[in-house]
Amino acid sequence: MTITMYGISNCDTIKKAKKYLQDNNIEFTFHDYRKDGLDEALLTTFIDQLGWENVLNKRGTTYRALSEEQKQNLDAQSAKQHLLAAPAMIKRPILQYQGQYHLGFKAAQYDEIFA
Repeated sequence: MTITMYGISNCDTIKKAKKYLQDNNIEFTFHDYRKDGLDEALLTTFIDQLGWENVLNKRGTTYRALSEEQKQNLDAQSAKQHLLAAPAMIKRPILQYQGQYHLGFKAAQYDEIFA
């Protein structure tokens, strides 16, 4: 059973998700976009599995720094380019478990995933 969590290590939600997994003795690998990188193939997998609108974090400061024109003209291709250039714009965490991808963290969500 291989579990991979994708995100950025200094993110509060990532810290909560990691703590949940550790507290429940669930082994996982952490892939930090800043240290381990993000390639187009991995991002394409996220988008194919979860949808670009879901993967794009519109609440973060990186997204808010985009111009109004950039925000208005977002589509699958432009979003992908922005996400590759600034992985901090990817909603966190993305958890890969048993061939499925799960977005975000809530304890109840993880309870269901690992039931």
